[in-house]
Amino acid sequence: MTALVNAIVMLGMLLVVPMGLRLIDDPVPHRLARFWPWLAAPGAVALWLPRGLVSASLASLYAVGTLTLALGAPARLRRTRSLAPAEVATLTALATPAVAGLALVAERSGHRLFGFDLEILALTVPHFHFAGFAAALVAGLVARATHGPLSRFSALSVPFGTLLVLAGYFVNDTAELAGALVLTAGMWAVAVLTWREIRPGSGRLNRALLGVSAVSLAATMLLALSWAIGEVTGLPHPSLTWMAATHGIGNALGFALCSVLAWLRLGRPPGARQDAPVPLVSA
Repeated sequence: MTALVNAIVMLGMLLVVPMGLRLIDDPVPHRLARFWPWLAAPGAVALWLPRGLVSASLASLYAVGTLTLALGAPARLRRTRSLAPAEVATLTALATPAVAGLALVAERSGHRLFGFDLEILALTVPHFHFAGFAAALVAGLVARATHGPLSRFSALSVPFGTLLVLAGYFVNDTAELAGALVLTAGMWAVAVLTWREIRPGSGRLNRALLGVSAVSLAATMLLALSWAIGEVTGLPHPSLTWMAATHGIGNALGFALCSVLAWLRLGRPPGARQDAPVPLVSA
């Protein structure tokens, strides 16, 4: 499982995050996007080295980048003075990679941060790249390009569900299940809006990318929900290895990468005037 998880993490570090940063209309992530490969490369190398000082030091370089990005969230909030649903999703996208960065440093150093097993810390890294950064980013983009209660629900439930899942790490499996329920509902709302509102009229390739991302969410979040229910109730559920091979790959390739590529290609919401602003995540 280690090699598979490492490959998924590298995809998030080297592709999904820097491309996603280009979709945020804010000077901090835009500047970081240019330098992100130089920050992510040491972190990617650290994944494949034995745990120890060298590995932890390389991971720390990446963690510095994620913490810098997280510091952009309060700066953005001071500038926008907005807690609109889409903006909440954007702030979450800025903050969540820092959780992954800190978990990576702890795991690479062999330190059981907050008492968590090293395996849990290793899985936290991809989770907060994809269920954290990518999910919140796309929820914000979708909320800005659509309207109505479902749009607002998706933009708020994805950050809230992510926060509940994180809290569940410290509380118990029941709290984590509550987070999984909220996050799943939010991501399914994103999938429905993507399929119904964003995909039509977006061009053949974009329709394919957005269609894959929506269908992937429907499947991968069902897997996440079944795993969380099984952990609480003791009912049969997928193993962590199986989850990495299905839920992990589906979220990374099917949802995150396809979504970010599609939004970069869209340039503006489908059906918008040619002089309309691009659908970046902005205030």
